[in-house]
Amino acid sequence: MSEATELSKEERILRVMKRVLTDIAKDTYTKAGYRHPLSDDTIDGMRKCLALIAARETELAEADGRSLDARPRFIDEPQTSVVVQLDIPGKSDSD
Repeated sequence: MSEATELSKEERILRVMKRVLTDIAKDTYTKAGYRHPLSDDTIDGMRKCLALIAARETELAEADGRSLDARPRFIDEPQTSVVVQLDIPGKSDSD
């Protein structure tokens, strides 16, 4: 099952809204010393929206029993956990 089918419509909407707001922030970035094209109120409103989106995403994930700390991994990235075989060769479960 893909990630897109696991998310509810509300979660997909929140994800798109977050992406659009962060894209606006990136597209309007200005170097230090230059006037930002967006007003301070607009920037503050964007921050508040992003905070509300993050809070709601957390609520939805907790209600669904999902963790939000999952991160993408490369196939060749070293594993942080080690699987140790506990079976003793030659012994059966009834021994």
